[in-house]
Amino acid sequence: MDMIGRLTLDQLRVLAAIADAGSFSAAGRRLGRAQSGISQTIATLEASQGVALFDRSGHRPQLTEIGRVLVDQARLVMAGAGRFEALAAGMREGLEPELALAIDPLAPAAPLIDALRSLSEIYPNLPVSFSTEGLGGSLRRLRDGSAALAIGPLLPSVPDDIIAYPLLRIAMQPVVAPGHPLAALGRPATRDDLEPHVQLVLSDPVDPGDAAYGLVSARLWRFVDIGRRLDFLLAGFGWCRMPAHLVAKPIAEGALVPLPIEDDPAPADGLPIYAAHRRDSALRVAGRALLEMLRQRLAVDGSAGEYQP
Repeated sequence: MDMIGRLTLDQLRVLAAIADAGSFSAAGRRLGRAQSGISQTIATLEASQGVALFDRSGHRPQLTEIGRVLVDQARLVMAGAGRFEALAAGMREGLEPELALAIDPLAPAAPLIDALRSLSEIYPNLPVSFSTEGLGGSLRRLRDGSAALAIGPLLPSVPDDIIAYPLLRIAMQPVVAPGHPLAALGRPATRDDLEPHVQLVLSDPVDPGDAAYGLVSARLWRFVDIGRRLDFLLAGFGWCRMPAHLVAKPIAEGALVPLPIEDDPAPADGLPIYAAHRRDSALRVAGRALLEMLRQRLAVDGSAGEYQP
C-alpha cells in the first residue's frame, strides 16, 4: 500500500474522486468499488487526521470547508507522486535526474526555447537548470561538471577535451548610437578611427583579461551581461559588435546605427555557435535528445547555417 505517514495515496484518490464525481456512490462507480468501501476509506482518513472532511447532516454528504482545502492538497500530493514515479521510471531507462545547461550570452535563445518545448513534451517531469554567464562561462561549467551541455561559441577554436557540434552562425554587427562621433564618419571606420573611442566588450568574469578577440580600441569597458552592455550602447557610451538578431529592432527604430569597419577582422560568415560536451562525459538520454533536436532544427548539410531571427 502507498503510505505517507498515516496517509495512503488510495485515501487521497478516493477523496479527490468524490469531489470530482459529486457523491460517494458516483466515486465508487468511477473507481469500480462498492460505496461501502468508499465510505470506509473516508472514515478511516478522517479518523487518522482528526478532521471532518464531509458534513453528513443533509441528504448527501457535502465537503466541509476543511475538506475543500484538503482536496486541493490531495491533488497536489497525487501529482507529486505521479511525477516521482515518472522520474524514477525515466532514470531506470537512463534519463538524467536533471539536465544542466550552460548558455553563452551570445547564443540566441529562440532556437533553444523551441527545442526545449519539444523536449518537455517527451519528458514533462525532467528538471532543467540553466546557467548564463559571461564569455567563457559555459566552457568552464562543462569542465567543472556542473553542466552536461553547453551552447555557445568556442574561441578561438574547439578545445581538445571538448566534443562540439556546429549549430548555426550568428552575424556580429558593429553598431553605435546615432549621437556617437563614430556615427558621423560617413565612411567605413579605420582602426585609427576606432582606437580612441570606448569599446564595450564581453568579458570572462573569472579571468577578464583572458579573452582578446576582436579588440580594437585602446579604451575597453568590460561587461559580463550582454543586456547591460546593450543598455550602455544605446546610451551612447561606446561602440561594439553585437549579435545581429539582438540589434535588428534598435537599428530599425533608429536607436542604433550600423558601423561599417574597414578590413573588419570579424568573420564575414558569422560567429559559429556550438552545442558541446566534455569528451570524457557522454550525454545521457535527455541531453542526447536535446542535442539532436537542435541539430535537426539548425544544422544545414552538417555545418552551421546562418541564424535568421
